[in-house]
Amino acid sequence: MVAPVAGLATGVLGSVLLAAAWRACDVGVNGAANGLALIFYGAVLSVIAAAWWGVLIGYVGRWNLTVAVLGGVVGTAVMVWIFMAVLQVPNGYRC
Repeated sequence: MVAPVAGLATGVLGSVLLAAAWRACDVGVNGAANGLALIFYGAVLSVIAAAWWGVLIGYVGRWNLTVAVLGGVVGTAVMVWIFMAVLQVPNGYRC
């Protein structure tokens, strides 16, 4: 139950942060195009994060739940950071 919820939360967080960065830098064609891209990117991030959480809670959590949760949080932070670093400024545009 933790993995899907944590994955969805990660996807939403990454999409919200990316949308704010794109808005601040005036990146994209229009709101509809950006929204469709954000839905796609957020879904991919959600699936990857849910898999990460599932492995940690399902495997590591058997022995130490605290380590599994901390690993999940750190892994989520790294995933969102990479997501932002790769997609924040498409085509090399710097704001």
